Amino acid sequence: MKEVLQRLKDEQVGYVAEDEPLSKHTTWKIGGPADLFIEPDSVEGLVTALEEIKEQKLPWRAIGRGSNLLVDDKGIEGAVIKLGNRLSGMELEEETGILTVDAGYSLIKLATIISKKGFSGFEFAGGIPGTIGGAVFMNAGAHGTEIADVLVKARVLYPDGRLEWIDTENMGFSYRTSRLQKEKGICVQAVFQLKEGIKEDIVAEMQKHKSYRRETQPWNLPCAGSVFRNPLPHHAGQLVESSGLKGYVHGGAQISELHGNFIVNTGEAKAEDVLAIVEHVKHTVWEKYQVVMNTEVEIVKRRG
Repeated sequence: MKEVLQRLKDEQVGYVAEDEPLSKHTTWKIGGPADLFIEPDSVEGLVTALEEIKEQKLPWRAIGRGSNLLVDDKGIEGAVIKLGNRLSGMELEEETGILTVDAGYSLIKLATIISKKGFSGFEFAGGIPGTIGGAVFMNAGAHGTEIADVLVKARVLYPDGRLEWIDTENMGFSYRTSRLQKEKGICVQAVFQLKEGIKEDIVAEMQKHKSYRRETQPWNLPCAGSVFRNPLPHHAGQLVESSGLKGYVHGGAQISELHGNFIVNTGEAKAEDVLAIVEHVKHTVWEKYQVVMNTEVEIVKRRG
């Protein structure tokens, strides 16, 4: 691994490290080390890093802010590529409302900037703690709007090194799903169509959504957002709460007293604590309602 690390440093792809604790890179503040951690400075650096990883036949995965991720306490074998602040350019054509954003750009930051410029389209994202790349990958959404509603096209890097632009119609979007999840494609850049509006109204709408999240969701503690997908027509949080599970504790993890679909890290939570709660919820909800609960959060277990 040290030879790979040195080659990547020589190529100047960005920040690279061995045994990087992933608890530093997930919103749950949970996760053991990555054998190899790479945060590219550019798309070119990302392509170079992926070529090296593939050549060495290392397992790999890409992450954003780690806001939808539960990482094993033992860490992740192989390489973890983070698309973060080092890959976070943004350009808005105010005449056309066309917005081009790099994958590492914060959704909350973007929504704030765009609203203050008087452009509508990202009010729903004002409280989503992820990045553009992760939002496209997951088709993130809230308050009746999702990424698919504003995306024009995404630039995607595939494992074989191809870089392709894919328009919205061909992204395979559905509820919290895109084709990238099956194809292991990495969104490196996205283009959106915004609408110009009344700045005061747009800012007020975004602030309303942010306030609602602050009042109903426990963002004062490390968490990963909604843990379970809504098993439509039901709502996951309501099923958890009506099953009497609000406040349920295992180790350092707890089902939030504020929202049943959030599991919070109360201080020293381990991945195994969260997993124990997830399994308890699945079992309890099935016994009570015969409804299958599937996680929205991606659970990554170390194989080696």
